[in-house]
Amino acid sequence: MKCFNQIWQMSLREVRIMIKNPIYGFCMVVFPLIAMIFFTSLMDDGLPQDMPVGVVDLDNTTTSRALVRRLDGFQSSKVVAHYPSVADARTAAQQNEIYGFLYIPKGTTDDLLASRQPKISYYYNLASIMAGSLIMKDLKTISMLGSAGVGQATMRAKGFTPEQTMAFLQPIRVDLHQVSNPWTNYNIYLSPVFVPGVMMLFIFLITAYSLGMELKFDTGKKWLAMADNRIVIAIIGKFLAQTVIWLALIFAYEFYMFSVLGFPHHGVTMLVVLALLEVFAAQGFGIFAFGLMPSLRMSMSICSLWAVLSFSMAGSAFPVMGMDGALQSLSWLFPLRHYYMIYQICVFNGFPLLEAWFHFVAMIGFTLLPWFVISKIKNAMLTYEYIP
Repeated sequence: MKCFNQIWQMSLREVRIMIKNPIYGFCMVVFPLIAMIFFTSLMDDGLPQDMPVGVVDLDNTTTSRALVRRLDGFQSSKVVAHYPSVADARTAAQQNEIYGFLYIPKGTTDDLLASRQPKISYYYNLASIMAGSLIMKDLKTISMLGSAGVGQATMRAKGFTPEQTMAFLQPIRVDLHQVSNPWTNYNIYLSPVFVPGVMMLFIFLITAYSLGMELKFDTGKKWLAMADNRIVIAIIGKFLAQTVIWLALIFAYEFYMFSVLGFPHHGVTMLVVLALLEVFAAQGFGIFAFGLMPSLRMSMSICSLWAVLSFSMAGSAFPVMGMDGALQSLSWLFPLRHYYMIYQICVFNGFPLLEAWFHFVAMIGFTLLPWFVISKIKNAMLTYEYIP
């Protein structure tokens, strides 16, 4: 009973500290909410629309103008300019005025009608991977439609039936079914990992900051005395209030994302488990970082570095299997990577937790990391002197 009372008293002490210090309010409530709204609204349309492209139409015939109109009708592309030469279009692309352009050389229509296989070229900028990939897809599609349209007209004139024409032009028809995201909504793919990544960043920093402030203001001895120098009780009492706030914030984020925005998921239970794993693993890593290097500045630097690298190593933007072997091994050391894999396997695709057991165990491992440095934290609070 005494230990529960000590935890309660330390939790009240921590609440008073958080109320007095505005950093806690900004880093635990304001900034995470801003990040949540920013990322989910940034890709609210699902896919980028009406991205600017250019056209170099030296043929200027009915057929070439029809191709340009079809390109302009695509959801992702919008023809914003016609250029007299490839050099002018290339300059516009290099100045970021357009993401790509279609080049239709003179005589294209005549060569099509004479079955001489003219060359239609398209150029796109991959400095922005998403924009470049989508523009490339539209430009490639419109190039194929040009030859198919002429071929269809020619075969129709020769008396072929529509079925025979389509069998010749498109011998294999692709029936595409995208698992769990038929809309190709990039918001559904990216926000569920970007927002938790930002949350983990703040949890890392605030956890290390809380311990570092005890060392900085020499209040660590008083803090430990409240728990009779039992460091485990002291850690629980210190971070209980923060844990409640983080869980409330993440549950609110999950409600907003999966109930209000309607992101696909397979059950509330896994969302609750994922929220608990996210908070406990992030706090465990933050405590471990401080115990590894009991310094306010150095521990927060470690947490910042690890959190920022997590976005690249999670595998949402670039697949881990495509990375170098050393980086693939390194990716297992980031909590966000395991969070993303559990989300992808169990929440997004609906497989049982058993399919992601290794990542679940890894998140538990991050939660238990403080056990390796907990005695060092106690020793730091009792004997270390703060060095700015």
